Amino acid sequence: MKLGARAFKTGLATAIALYVASAFGLKAGVFAAAIAAVSSIQPSIYRSVQTIIEQIQANIIGSTLAVILVLSVGNEPFVIGFAIILVIGICMLFKMKEDTTFIAIIAVIAIMESTSTPFLEQAGVRFSAIFIGIIAAFLVNMAFLPPKYETRLFEQINSTTNDILQWIRVTTRHISDQPALKREIQRLQEDITRLDQTYMLFSEERTYTRRKGFVRARKLVLFRQLITTTKKAFTVLQNLHRMDYEIEHFNSDINKRIIDEVDKTLHTHEKLVLMYLGRIRKKETDPLEKISEPDIPALVDQLMETYDDEESDRMTFLPLASNLLDYHNELIHLKKLLVSYQNKE
Repeated sequence: MKLGARAFKTGLATAIALYVASAFGLKAGVFAAAIAAVSSIQPSIYRSVQTIIEQIQANIIGSTLAVILVLSVGNEPFVIGFAIILVIGICMLFKMKEDTTFIAIIAVIAIMESTSTPFLEQAGVRFSAIFIGIIAAFLVNMAFLPPKYETRLFEQINSTTNDILQWIRVTTRHISDQPALKREIQRLQEDITRLDQTYMLFSEERTYTRRKGFVRARKLVLFRQLITTTKKAFTVLQNLHRMDYEIEHFNSDINKRIIDEVDKTLHTHEKLVLMYLGRIRKKETDPLEKISEPDIPALVDQLMETYDDEESDRMTFLPLASNLLDYHNELIHLKKLLVSYQNKE
């Protein structure tokens, strides 16, 4: 089991909230402080800054509503239930996030809970405790183990791309285990979803100088294209998996041509990733001058001519032909972006 930085920060924020609440004599609210700290940890510094104001507002909304209802109606269980429904509605009206709404719910429950302490004193203690939990989480987010989403994102892109390219190679040769490939396609789909999530977190990070902001903007464009190209490769793999039987029974010369051209395309993709990593030696000439070596358009033309009189075969091949062309074009675009990026470093 591998625990990440967020797990560590959640535990640290909770401990700090408990210590601070106890130090201020808010023992009746330490549990509320801990819950608030746990729910306030965010995956990035930007999101932490973005949500702290909302969370404080949610604490005020929940606490105010709870005080008004207890003083005017009481704190019977059905009143608490009604208060939770009402506070959720208010948070939805202001378009607050789920974790922010959770803070408001904590405030309602903590304040409306029956205790022997005078009510207004209890409300003040628990409002303060929740506030302490929110601030503790914010400070931990800002000060400890800021996430390195750039490194994580490229590692995910590299790993996912390598897996997809390996499966394409064995699939074009019709030696892949179909049940295993089906499971891998499902896993790879989840990996690609995680890629998009990590990219979003990386895009939310902020820079504080104009020069760094410009460099980062160019890197975001490059990473977006790396992800797009990986998605195109994944689509090719999906189509190869669906059409494995049909492709295996194509004309043998055509089948060999597919293997050759797809191999060249995969080699190009791998070379581009290595170029980004700086593992390709810089020369006077473009180290990727043979980027156009895969001739996917010519392969598609040959296939369309071969099956010109067989409409069903042409229609069967059409989706794969389209995917191969898209993949090829995205690789060309990736090469242009990568050369431009490295020339301006």
